[in-house]
Amino acid sequence: MTETYRAVEFSEYGGPEVLRVVDREMPRPGPGQVLVEVRAAGVNPLDWQLRSGAVAAMMPVEFPSVPGGDVAGVVTETGPDVTDFAAGDEVFGSIGSGGYAAFALAPAPQLARKPEGVPWEVAAGLPVAVNTAYQVLADLGVKAGETVVVDGAAGGVGSVAVQIARHLGATVIGTAGAHNHAYLRSLGAEPVTYGEGLAEQVRAIATQGVDAAFDAAGKGSLPALVELTGGPERVVTIADHGAAEHGVRFAFAGPDAIRERLERAAALVVGGGLTLSVARTYPLSRAADAQRESAGGHVRGKLIIVPD
Repeated sequence: MTETYRAVEFSEYGGPEVLRVVDREMPRPGPGQVLVEVRAAGVNPLDWQLRSGAVAAMMPVEFPSVPGGDVAGVVTETGPDVTDFAAGDEVFGSIGSGGYAAFALAPAPQLARKPEGVPWEVAAGLPVAVNTAYQVLADLGVKAGETVVVDGAAGGVGSVAVQIARHLGATVIGTAGAHNHAYLRSLGAEPVTYGEGLAEQVRAIATQGVDAAFDAAGKGSLPALVELTGGPERVVTIADHGAAEHGVRFAFAGPDAIRERLERAAALVVGGGLTLSVARTYPLSRAADAQRESAGGHVRGKLIIVPD
């Protein structure tokens, strides 16, 4: 009898209703791969953007597709040439797709060892946020003594970027709704309210000016951020696809440095310098609800899928 596992997949572009739970044949890891028993999977905006077809021109999906780029779990089998992991190792990483499932194939170089004591849900929420935050802060050239604005600072990527920028020695001003201001202060950021009047609010705090800005929200803040920094050179977005109109770079974090960045982040987590808020967990059967909430855009921290 063929061994199977449960996974969420979609076979056409559309709304959350195209997601369905199915039984799939258990895969075997090939060269450079490991098979991971998934304990938790992170939900990212890219998941529902891929499902809806919103980014199909740049990132077409091969159907049927299992969403989920962030996972944490236990290695159950390794490919023939994998020497850095063995069955039983607890890992977390960014695997591209396939995370909304009981098992997932993962490229070994895109995994790192999960620190002991870190909850599965937290580990699963870190990879894309960590990889993206490190990439953007490197693109911006953020260094100690500078002032950085993070727009959308209460979300998964934004909250991680705030903490890493603080670790680098920067002063951080973060935008969020008023109900998240205490949360941003707890992360080490000076909070302001996003939207109209953003530039004036920031200037009232940053009396010495703003050196760099990171748009993690994509809610139309780029003109204000360019104004605050004096030009588009040190403004980066991960969410506004009209960035070119403002001369702003759109950042994309590739897989090349994932393990190194995850290991750096793991050390910060263990040392208390990086925390991640888990907003809510969903079972596989409610993956559509998780993506609906993510698309709503007001999540503090991360949403997580936990296999049934």
